[in-house]
Amino acid sequence: MNKKSLISVAVMFVLSMLIGLVAHGMLLGPEYAGLPTLFRTPADQEGKFAYMLIAHVFLAVAFVSIYLRGREDKPFLVPGIRYGVAVAMLTAIPIYLIYYAVQPMPGMLVFKQILFDSIGYVLMGIVLAALNK
Repeated sequence: MNKKSLISVAVMFVLSMLIGLVAHGMLLGPEYAGLPTLFRTPADQEGKFAYMLIAHVFLAVAFVSIYLRGREDKPFLVPGIRYGVAVAMLTAIPIYLIYYAVQPMPGMLVFKQILFDSIGYVLMGIVLAALNK
């Protein structure tokens, strides 16, 4: 990876962590707290935070690597949106629908998870495309 790619990975890591904090920690956190049999307690989550960091590193590296291999020489906005939507269709949408099928998750919570993560991936796609014009 060159310097621009490493910067892109670092930015995607930070952005992914921030989007996760806002979406899952702040917006959905109270709903998760209402489902104590499905989610870890805050204290237990803190003990597993390293796994969260590792997951976001993998996400950032893959997100950047895949984008850079298929990047088009066009204005950044549309390709960034298209890429974010594709990632959401590959990850957030099927994963949360599968969780809904096998866990007793409230339907509205699943809808919000899909919506927030999909918006996050689109934002990440736009930023990544802008960084790599």
